Amino acid sequence: MMESFTASREDEQVRNFWILPVHLLTITLFAIILNLSACQSRLLPDSQVDSTAASPSPGMKIHSSSKNTPDDSQKVDATWQPDLSASALSSPFWVSPETPSPPAHSLGSDLPSLTPELSTSTSTATLPVQIIRFAVIGDYGGGGMPEADVAALVLSWQPDFILTTGDNNYPSGSAETIDVNIGQFYHTYIFPYFGKYGEGASENRFFPTLGNHDWNTDLARPYLDYFTLPGNERYYDFVWGAVHFFALDSDPREPDGVDSSSNQAVWLREHLATSVTPWQIVYFHAPPYSSGLHGSVAWMRWPFAEWGADAVLAGHDHTYERILRDGIVYFVNGLGGGSRYPFASAVDGSQVRYNLDYGAQLVEASPTDLHFQFFNRHGELVDEFRISRP
Repeated sequence: MMESFTASREDEQVRNFWILPVHLLTITLFAIILNLSACQSRLLPDSQVDSTAASPSPGMKIHSSSKNTPDDSQKVDATWQPDLSASALSSPFWVSPETPSPPAHSLGSDLPSLTPELSTSTSTATLPVQIIRFAVIGDYGGGGMPEADVAALVLSWQPDFILTTGDNNYPSGSAETIDVNIGQFYHTYIFPYFGKYGEGASENRFFPTLGNHDWNTDLARPYLDYFTLPGNERYYDFVWGAVHFFALDSDPREPDGVDSSSNQAVWLREHLATSVTPWQIVYFHAPPYSSGLHGSVAWMRWPFAEWGADAVLAGHDHTYERILRDGIVYFVNGLGGGSRYPFASAVDGSQVRYNLDYGAQLVEASPTDLHFQFFNRHGELVDEFRISRP
């Protein structure tokens, strides 16, 4: 009797020993079956997916630039799988209005979160309009305090590049003075730079034009040796941002001529005709129109407007002047450091004349705007002029 009781107790202990594992195994198998069923439903074709999950509800917003993976309640695409590649960071995903938006930045990314109102199933970032900023100096190369003050003003703007309207190296354009008169102040914009004033630029950001004083030593050889410029270096063109720039040589010693039928003028006319940028700016030394001491230079009265120029910059007279002729704007910019000149009679179209102090121009250009400003060396705005188009 005792043996039978003992056996029953042992059988019961054995049964009890297996009950818990069997229950756990049953629960596990049940969970696996449920997961397999869920995965199968997620791989169904779009036509078999619940339409309420495949279409965003009204009021939803679209977000991008987040690497965070949304949970199942946030997903729209039933076949969505995490993609953590770089290209995936710009792919949008849907979040419901009650779900907090993902972080604006992910893993240290500086990409902003875009949250446009829902209009399409994808989002497109609006790229910022490219604006370039450049300075214009003229008749500056004397190496004295006025030039130093103007240079300090120009460098404080941190322009993308610098143009000059000539007379870069007083008094005679010699090799002995060129680095003192130019490199001392502007070497960080010149490439390649071999002078004594420190590091040059990693790419050239200094685009001068020849003035009459630059021609006075060995037919401008020190100038041509000092700078590395496009084309034949006496006249050339380059494109920066939305602007096509044309640098001319207005000195009568130019081998390709300086009147409107010269080889140089033919080159300009042909290049303006094929330019595809929003803006075309022509610059050189001798002004076609000027109310200053030297006055207008007749041989440089080329049909710039007819050929497609939007603005013409010149120097030679040590003044600042803005003139409207032939439907475009002409500037005289010659207050970069040489002794200042008086004005004579105002030419037709003269809008602004200034010679009270030295200064420089700061120009901002976008595909739709050209904004010219002239500041004196104390940073005071003297004149501004804007050209806009749709």
